[in-house]
Amino acid sequence: MNKLTDLPNIGGKLAELLERAGIETPEQLRNLGSKQAFLMISAVTDCACINKLYAIEGAIQGINKKLLASETKADLLEYFRSLKKL
Repeated sequence: MNKLTDLPNIGGKLAELLERAGIETPEQLRNLGSKQAFLMISAVTDCACINKLYAIEGAIQGINKKLLASETKADLLEYFRSLKKL
């Protein structure tokens, strides 16, 4: 897997946002983690939503975002809400 679109949940639009944020490979995405990658996307677009954060985490884990553990989703939602308070 050398392309972001090879990962689950990463379509052309999300891959484009990741690339605009400076994330060009699956390895870079995994090394950064979903929260940092989401923060970087938020810096280049105003359309960064919770579903993108879930999609990124699912991509890192290699699963569909719908299969994320409830604890993981809760943690990501808390993180997302904390960013909105800034």
